[in-house]
Amino acid sequence: QSIRTHATPDGDEWVLNGSKIFITNGIHADLVIVAAITDPGKGAKGTSLFLVDAHAPGFEKSRKIDKIGQHTSDTALLFFNDVRLPAEALLGDENSGFIIMMNELPRERLGIAAQAIAASEGALDITLQYVQEREAFGQKIGQFQNTRFKLADVKTEITLNRAFYEQCARQYAEGRLTADTAAMLKLASCEMQCRVADQCLQLFGGYGYTAEYPISRFYVDARIQTIYGGSSEIMRELVARSILGR
Repeated sequence: QSIRTHATPDGDEWVLNGSKIFITNGIHADLVIVAAITDPGKGAKGTSLFLVDAHAPGFEKSRKIDKIGQHTSDTALLFFNDVRLPAEALLGDENSGFIIMMNELPRERLGIAAQAIAASEGALDITLQYVQEREAFGQKIGQFQNTRFKLADVKTEITLNRAFYEQCARQYAEGRLTADTAAMLKLASCEMQCRVADQCLQLFGGYGYTAEYPISRFYVDARIQTIYGGSSEIMRELVARSILGR
């Protein structure tokens, strides 16, 4: 409903105007898929998808957005000023863009969940190494009951989420993964990732708050996971609709 980019027919071509924000890999992309309104009177059902050459006249890229985390993935604003597209640039049928995008959401959320679980496992690995080397009050901090219990909780959460992920991956491979199940997976795994990163950083003490120690990167990289690909609030609403209706 918030799409402001429009594509209007002009003979055997389309003319694209508008902009997009927070586009992952927007700086490096040579080809982008753009969702644009082609029939304003139909709302979401008037959306179409177009394949757009990043070198086409009228296509402009902003500077790379300076994020607090995930620095290896560039994020950009894209601008379309009277970009002329051939008829064959239309991806799928006209006005079918919304349906195509909705059908892809479970796969996207499955991928984000995989990131969340793998990153959580990585954070746990480096924390386990640290607590078995770092000493405080005459003993390794991994020997303190608080440390042991915290890491036991972290390991349990990761194991449960991985089991759910593997179940969802099988369902996706069999064409059975539903939107609400994918939403539950993304919600659970990404919220877990943030908790795990926070708990692990805490065990590093002040060192965890420095860029010198990689746990700080796990921490800042985790924060976006509950926002992009559908925020945790949206995931909760999707799950609620599946059990309570709209």
